[in-house]
Amino acid sequence: MIILLSCAKTMSETEKVQSPFRTTPRFESDAKEIAFSMSLLDVSELERLLRVNSKIAVENYKRFQAFLGEEAKHIPALWAYTGIVFKRLAPKQFSDEELAYVQDHLRMTSFCYGLLRPFDEISPYRLEGDVRLPELSDGTLFTYWRSRLTDLFISEIKATGGLLCYLASDEMRGLFDWRRVEAEVRVITPEFRVWKNGKWTTIVVYTKMCRGEMSRFILKQRLTTVEELLNFQWEGFEYNPTLSTTDHPVFTQMG
Repeated sequence: MIILLSCAKTMSETEKVQSPFRTTPRFESDAKEIAFSMSLLDVSELERLLRVNSKIAVENYKRFQAFLGEEAKHIPALWAYTGIVFKRLAPKQFSDEELAYVQDHLRMTSFCYGLLRPFDEISPYRLEGDVRLPELSDGTLFTYWRSRLTDLFISEIKATGGLLCYLASDEMRGLFDWRRVEAEVRVITPEFRVWKNGKWTTIVVYTKMCRGEMSRFILKQRLTTVEELLNFQWEGFEYNPTLSTTDHPVFTQMG
């Protein structure tokens, strides 16, 4: 089983990470090209393209200026992203042996680096999938990555049993030829809902927390089947067969 997580918008600037080993991103040269193109933009252009405030635009202007220089930071991806999902996954609580397993069974999307393994060393950045860079292609970054990632992603899923647990955001499907992915491997897409105002509701913060906790559960227990996955429980969330379908298990919390 392979887990797919989304990259987080928030990233660490700290390079001191206790990781057992480090690897080079498979698409590092592409990332450098993308970062170089982004470095040509001024702060106001970054503010518009990334849909951020001026403070965040300035921060990322500095990041892209430093990306290709000697002062660039290099942090293993599993520790570089600091969003809610990664905080709940809590990689610091994994042993070196467990982390070696994580390296083979967890993948993360990235609009800058394409598809990342946990120990791939990356530099801080911020990007959106709908950014268009004329120097690279006529389309968006979704278009740019689709032809580059699909075969690799499918082959990695097949190499680990042919089962994908999709815990990324919906938009990340656009980085791949998703019809091919679903045709060639089995995709399980868990959902998490809480009972609110008389109905089952998806609340983003709970979904992110559950995605991190489920990833941790899968990796710690080294799950290989959907049946094992259905045993996931956390903070009152548990499998709800009434709301579920075969490849879309729903986990609910009464609240």
